Amino acid sequence: MTEQKRLAFGGRTMMKEALRDRPDGQCGVEGQVTDRIDRRAMLAMLGTGTGMLAAMPARAQLPDWIRQPAPPAPPPVDYLAVARRQLAMQGSNITQTDRVGVVDFGLPSSRPRFALVDLVAGKVDMFPVTHGRGSDPQHDGWLKSFSNRVGSLATSRGSYRTSDYYWGANGSSMRLAGLEPDNDNADIRAIVVHGAWYADPSLIATQGKLGRSEGCFVFGEALLPMILYKLGPGRLLFADRLSAPPPTPKPFDLPAEPLPGTENIIRTGAQNGRLPGTAD
Repeated sequence: MTEQKRLAFGGRTMMKEALRDRPDGQCGVEGQVTDRIDRRAMLAMLGTGTGMLAAMPARAQLPDWIRQPAPPAPPPVDYLAVARRQLAMQGSNITQTDRVGVVDFGLPSSRPRFALVDLVAGKVDMFPVTHGRGSDPQHDGWLKSFSNRVGSLATSRGSYRTSDYYWGANGSSMRLAGLEPDNDNADIRAIVVHGAWYADPSLIATQGKLGRSEGCFVFGEALLPMILYKLGPGRLLFADRLSAPPPTPKPFDLPAEPLPGTENIIRTGAQNGRLPGTAD
């Protein structure tokens, strides 16, 4: 090694030792190195903090005055209890008591709302079903009203007795007999159980709802054979609004005290109030 290279190497070694022995907070080369390290540490801390903030729930990131309490969810419907209660009320009108169909029109058509209740096994299976166009003029998927009027094209509430099978314009179908004043026009209105393409559950994924019937209980064509088999003649079909409507959020509460940083802001109305003299 030449003398020039030896001196250069020794100088670098001495500089490293000097930097190592210097106390913190000094300027010069060490200050630049330390500053660079501090910047890297700060960026790492900021990255960690951003990740933690993103992982927090959206409501948790809001200040207290914006976070409004979530309204309590309504209790779920006990369809097994509803089936037993309605079956007891109908008495001798129903000859087959092993299974009951319960339609919960408190739910939208995007949700499974036909409960096939097996009273022997104590089991409930849920399936999508339509409502009438007269009950949902806006076609937003929510039933607004019931009607028993001829020509209303609406769904009727109340208890039905499933009747005989037949082959009609919509293929395999099953007649219904209305057992209450709210649905005793079911036979005149030709309110039946049948299948159709506009009740296929795949429409929920593409349109967010099922199509509408003219008051009939319509199922997807692939689902219909099972429904007709399990809810055959002589059984109870009960339809009503059973689930509570979704809770309405309470009016937005603004903070009583001014927000931090807004204490000195002058608010001026269009008709009164003084204009600020300066821009800030």
